[in-house]
Amino acid sequence: MSVDPFIEAEKQGGHSVKRACELLGVSRAAFYARRSGVPGPRAVRDAALAERIAEVHARSRGSYGAPRVHAQLQRDGQRCGRRRVARLMRTLGLAGRYRRRRQQTTVVDPNADARPDLIGRVFAPDAAAVDTRWCGDITYVPTEEGWLYLATVIDIASRRVVGWATADHLRTDLVAEALKRACARRRPTGPVIFHSDRGCQYTSAAYAALAERLGVRLSVGRTGQCWDNALAESFFATLKGELLDQQVWPTKAAVRSAIFEFIEGWYNLHRLHSSLGYRSPADYEAAAAA
Repeated sequence: MSVDPFIEAEKQGGHSVKRACELLGVSRAAFYARRSGVPGPRAVRDAALAERIAEVHARSRGSYGAPRVHAQLQRDGQRCGRRRVARLMRTLGLAGRYRRRRQQTTVVDPNADARPDLIGRVFAPDAAAVDTRWCGDITYVPTEEGWLYLATVIDIASRRVVGWATADHLRTDLVAEALKRACARRRPTGPVIFHSDRGCQYTSAAYAALAERLGVRLSVGRTGQCWDNALAESFFATLKGELLDQQVWPTKAAVRSAIFEFIEGWYNLHRLHSSLGYRSPADYEAAAAA
C-alpha cells in the first residue's frame, strides 16, 4: 500500500495533522478533501442551498435580505440557519434592498375641522381586528410625462393594501377614490376607523361627507409627526425601495401597471412581513379566518 507523502513528511517533522485541525477548528476530512480537490459533503450541501437561495432572492425581485430569504426557505421545508443563509448570500453577492427616507408632501389646511387621533400609534397586527382599522397616505412618482400620485388604504391588522388609486393631481378625488375602492372590495360588516395625516385632502369637508356615507370614522395624527402614521409611511418606503426607485419611468401608464402588479400580484399575496411572523397579508388573513 502506498503512503501519502504529505502524511509521511508530517510525521518526520514531528507535526500532527490531527492537532493542527483541532487548533484551526476544522475536521481532518475537510482538510484532506480540500487537498484532494474533491468537495466535501458540507460544500455539496452549501452549493445546493446557495442555488435555492438564489431562486428565492430572484422571486422576491431582489428585495429580500437574509431574514426573509431564511423565512421563505423554512416555509418551503428547507432546514437551515439564518447565519448560514447570510454567509451564502454574501458569497453569492446577494443583498436585500433598503428603505430610503421619503420626502414630506403633506399640505395642512389650517382652517380644517379638528379631528381626534383614534389610533394612538398602535399599529400592531391583530388577527381579530381585520377590517376595523385602516390607514392611508399619498405619495408621488416622477415620470417622464410628469408626476403621478398614489393614494392608499391599508388594513392595520393584516398589512394588506385594501384600496388604492392613482391620478395626475392631488385633489380630494384621489383619496376619495381609494377609500371607495377599499369599501367596495372589503365590504366591512362593522364600523371602520380610517387614519391619516392632516393633509388637506383628508381633512376636507367633501372627504368627511364621503366617510360618513360609507360608515367610516375619520382619525388623524398630529402635524409634523410621521410616526403617527408610521404604517402608511412604511408601505411607501417599501414600494419605493423595491420598485419605484429602481428605474426611470417613461410614462404614467407604465408606472400604474407596475404598481398594480406589485400590490396585487406580489405585496398582498406573497411578500413576507416580519411583523406577521414572516407571512404575507393574504396568508395572515386566511389563518385568522380559519
